[in-house]
Amino acid sequence: MNSLGRVIVLALALMLVALPLVAVLNGWFASERWPLRQLRLTADYQRVDADAVREAVTPHLAGGFFAVSLEDIHAAVVAIDWVAEAEVRKQFPDRIEISIREHVPVAHWGDGRLLSAAGQIFPLPAAGAPEGLPVFEADDRRSQDVVRVHDMAEQAFTTQGLQVELVKLSARGSWSFRLGGGAIVMAGRGDPERRVTRFAPLLGELLQHELRPLVRADLRYANGFALRWGEAPAPEAAPSASIDFKEQGA
Repeated sequence: MNSLGRVIVLALALMLVALPLVAVLNGWFASERWPLRQLRLTADYQRVDADAVREAVTPHLAGGFFAVSLEDIHAAVVAIDWVAEAEVRKQFPDRIEISIREHVPVAHWGDGRLLSAAGQIFPLPAAGAPEGLPVFEADDRRSQDVVRVHDMAEQAFTTQGLQVELVKLSARGSWSFRLGGGAIVMAGRGDPERRVTRFAPLLGELLQHELRPLVRADLRYANGFALRWGEAPAPEAAPSASIDFKEQGA
């Protein structure tokens, strides 16, 4: 028998030995012998629904301990609303452990997305977002810059009793803000921190004496700023006095 024939015979012999071995191993590792009986979930559960996690994971547990795919479970979990990260582990002999970190939203990122405290941009969940979040508008690559400038502006204006509702960074690098009540503050390019921290205390003083609402503040001047005010609210009409005449007797 030539060398090629010996190789073929050896390969056939190995297959005859391997096939029963594979069958035995499949039976040994079958789900009936090693079923998964426990699912341990670890999360803050501020926004993630524990029932939604169980519902997403359960279809992947049928194969048993040795056949379960941790990658498939991970993909199913991170697709759930508010899940930022997930870690999936097997604990012999019958347990799957899942640890979840939730997104903590700090702002709306344009339309249809949110920004987390960790700087991640993620889709707006179907249930919506908490009320009162500011709106950030910028290129996705500038998220950290927007968070930094917002924190600065919020600290500067909040001390004057004003809320920062919107922070916008244009494609040309120009910063602007919308305050509570609708006033627009244009900080321009370059150094928005210096302009805002200089302007906010002055605005607080002006608003104490100005009855008209602020419409727009332009801080893009070297030595000052320009303000545009709206119409002052009409004074309330004083209630008319009534006189009760009583007939005097003779």
